[in-house]
Amino acid sequence: MVVTVSGAPILVYVLASIRIVAWLLIVPPFSTKAVPTVAKILLALALALAIAPQLAGRPLPTDAVGFLGTAVQEALIGTVMGFVAFLVFAAIQAAGDLIDLFGGFQIAQAFDPLSQNMNSINGKLFTMLGTMLMFASNMHLLVIGGLLRTFGTVPVGGSWKPSGSVTDVLTTAFSLFFTSAIQIALPLIAVLFLADLGLALLTRVAPQLQAINIMFPAKIGLTLLLVGLSFAVLPNAMMSMLEMLSKAMAALVAPS
Repeated sequence: MVVTVSGAPILVYVLASIRIVAWLLIVPPFSTKAVPTVAKILLALALALAIAPQLAGRPLPTDAVGFLGTAVQEALIGTVMGFVAFLVFAAIQAAGDLIDLFGGFQIAQAFDPLSQNMNSINGKLFTMLGTMLMFASNMHLLVIGGLLRTFGTVPVGGSWKPSGSVTDVLTTAFSLFFTSAIQIALPLIAVLFLADLGLALLTRVAPQLQAINIMFPAKIGLTLLLVGLSFAVLPNAMMSMLEMLSKAMAALVAPS
């Protein structure tokens, strides 16, 4: 008995997997070394399998050059989508970095073997909390669903023409996400600035008290207290940014 399998559906399935793999290679926490490459590929194949019914019957280029161009386009779409998702976690980490900068924790940076770069204490803490909140609230389903919905707007092998609107969406997403990071860190920065100002005035008014000896322990304790209080606003901020992420991903593939 001879079993014949049509090659066109398999090629469409592989091209869809390329878009998803390109997305997973950029988006935290999938982009870190904590997730093995084999796991990323298997996850991409599983997600592509979920949308396999709508991939049926898609026309493909018959020549090798056209097929390679389609594969490059799928990788480009996944990369652009992944970069927008990456901005969410970069904004959360930026909020923690700003707190470390004004709280005196910036000198305590440590090398993170998973991301292969130097991370500040609160920057890494905020990133881990943001990731935990995303999975605990099932918002990761919204993010992944936003990626899978792009196959309905720009099917595999379909025409996707990046224009000025793509640049506008990326610029707007960049500004919105990092504005959110400043909004998270700004109240804490203001309190730390007032604390520095008060200790400086105390040093000038009563130098015999040697306020410099209590300045650093007091500022460390105040920073830890404020970071603990910021946990109350972090879930709402994360939800808001993930909703903006979903809208940005939809706008990137919206027909012009």
